[in-house]
Amino acid sequence: MKLTVIGCAGSFPAPDTPCSAYLVEAGGYRLLIDFGTGSLGELQKHVDPHLIDAVIVTHLHADHFFDACGYAVMRRYAPEAPKHPVPMYGPTGVADRIVAAYGGQGELCHPSLRDVYDFRELRTGSFRLGPLSVAVERVAHPVETYGVRVEHAGSSLAYTSDSGPCQALESLAAHCDVFLAEASYIEGRDNPKDVHLTGKEAGEYATKTGAGRLLLTHLVEPWNSREATLAEAKAAYTGPVDVVRPGQVFEF
Repeated sequence: MKLTVIGCAGSFPAPDTPCSAYLVEAGGYRLLIDFGTGSLGELQKHVDPHLIDAVIVTHLHADHFFDACGYAVMRRYAPEAPKHPVPMYGPTGVADRIVAAYGGQGELCHPSLRDVYDFRELRTGSFRLGPLSVAVERVAHPVETYGVRVEHAGSSLAYTSDSGPCQALESLAAHCDVFLAEASYIEGRDNPKDVHLTGKEAGEYATKTGAGRLLLTHLVEPWNSREATLAEAKAAYTGPVDVVRPGQVFEF
């Protein structure tokens, strides 16, 4: 499998970093996990967006789905765009949320965006996307949110989405090759419960689950520190650790 980091900023874009979006490729299939603010521009550096086979939106906070609105314009009006809708998986109400963000009904707006997206609501469990085996589980966040595990030909990627500590992260990440874990918080602060992880907590989960590699993401750069987050994770996990940046590619 090949993972390309499209966007990794937490909550809102940084000056040179779009919000959450991750391109997973295997067996000729292209899956985009999350479609956060600013990510559509970065995506075009790496792949023709019309070649995306499916999209998973892990939850309905804007920093994880908002560029699905821009993509709807691109896919609808580009002369060479595919005419079939792309499968779009998301939490309960994903269709209504994206239509509302797009602008609702209007003279040029299909009332449901179903000419662009084949909306499908997620439930805890497993399903196939082309050659990929996908599993999702609810994680600890204030809105309905799913962590994701993707497997192909013996390789595995686990992604926390946004989550506080919870049992679901252990089952999703068990013995995965790559653990893509958010680390929005720093230890020692008065962090709200059941919202995000610290670098230390991400490292602890990587150790507990036997993850082969830890990739830290979703840092809120104005009030976070890459160095501190990395140090926290390394104190809890002895395997390879990176704080990801847009454009990075990992093959496993």
